[in-house]
Amino acid sequence: MEKYLQIAPHVFNCKVCPTRCDGVSKMNYIFENDSKFSEHYEQQLIDHINQYTPFKAHKTTQKGFPDIEVFNAAGQRFFIEVKVQRRTFMTVEKILPESNLKPSETVALNLSDLKRYFELEQTHHIHIFIFWVLLNRPCVLGSNESQFYYRLASELRPIWQKEANKRKFRRKSGEGDEVNGVHLGVTTNYHFSLKELKIWDGKLT
Repeated sequence: MEKYLQIAPHVFNCKVCPTRCDGVSKMNYIFENDSKFSEHYEQQLIDHINQYTPFKAHKTTQKGFPDIEVFNAAGQRFFIEVKVQRRTFMTVEKILPESNLKPSETVALNLSDLKRYFELEQTHHIHIFIFWVLLNRPCVLGSNESQFYYRLASELRPIWQKEANKRKFRRKSGEGDEVNGVHLGVTTNYHFSLKELKIWDGKLT
């Protein structure tokens, strides 16, 4: 799979951003909107894999497994988890000073998901790619276009082990976390730097 993922350099340029990070969280987390965004990019990625690579992809049906299941010609499978990031962690330098992360470079993943993927890779002997879709972050992308960053869960594990709680943060619940009386929004995240990830220099069609 990785040979179909091209690598490009990371760029962090605050001067090009029209909405500079001000350290203020909006406390507005619309779970349903985020879910629909994720499903949109999941389907785009599935369509791209099926049309432009020798792999076959479809939505995962196994409970607790990542979003997309992919098979190669030999029937071996791996998985892809898709995370859409439309917001930066504005106060990361203040709240997690030991993380040495800046808002522009920071991406997040539900901590419970991260731990579950570590376990799934080991117990099922599979590979799990985690794809972050960045939106509206021109300080990194140079434009408002979407861009995929990725890494295998097994490659993220050493970072998690080394950084421990320095990258962990539980935010307060905000508007949009609750759907039909059930709290669905993610509040405990683990954070990574884009510098620790690989960037797919490709376009989804």
